[in-house]
Amino acid sequence: MLLILLFMAVFAPAITIFPYNRSSGPALSPPAAPHVLGTNDLGVDLWSMICHGARVSLTIGLGTALLAGLGGSAIGIISGYKGGFFDEVVMRIIDMTVALPNLPVMIVLAAFFGPSLLNIILVLVLFSWAAPARMVRAATLSLKQQPYIQAAAHYGAGTFYLLRKHFLPELFPLIAVSMIRLTGRAIVAEASLAFLGLGDPTTGSWGLIINHATSFSGIYFTPFWKWWLLYPWLFLTMLVTSLAFLTREFEDALGEKRI
Repeated sequence: MLLILLFMAVFAPAITIFPYNRSSGPALSPPAAPHVLGTNDLGVDLWSMICHGARVSLTIGLGTALLAGLGGSAIGIISGYKGGFFDEVVMRIIDMTVALPNLPVMIVLAAFFGPSLLNIILVLVLFSWAAPARMVRAATLSLKQQPYIQAAAHYGAGTFYLLRKHFLPELFPLIAVSMIRLTGRAIVAEASLAFLGLGDPTTGSWGLIINHATSFSGIYFTPFWKWWLLYPWLFLTMLVTSLAFLTREFEDALGEKRI
């Protein structure tokens, strides 16, 4: 499923006939040739919108995972290895970040910063880095007690040398699993913000498609929901489910079933 969705996102211009941002047929047409998934109330082809929406979802998911996963992991490694006052400050910041109700605060920040793709990624990163930082810090505390780590430090190995040569290679599987999990969560969070009308209206994300569908008068009293609402929800569910399966497979393969 994930490979299919990646193919859709990468080759969206090649596998779609109609534009995703302007009318190309009768309004609210049911699925039939040439509009295989039907059209919305403006006559925009839903298959084109879903293919280009996959680009938005994967861009936000991967961007958030890279920034929050790598950044949070780096903070967790340094905090766990250094300890002391720096570790206490980092842990208190992590506790405050985890304690905040994510969705309400994200709604406020997204409304404050404005609906752009970069702002959405930054807001999601702000509430996503704490989980990988806490997990990696816990693993670092255990790893730095290993005899070979202590021996390397005793013989003069510097902090960055230890981080690059020992901690990162050992902790990379944990970081990779955490980043895959963050990708799925970021995609759901972006869809939630877009569904509430806080997404970038120019991107045409899946959450925005669902938002437009549910805003249409009588969507639940007409057959329009069968394609206008169902298909974007189905593709969103497929993407999040495939990422969840991939995370579980990595956890099983790496022996980290309850990370």
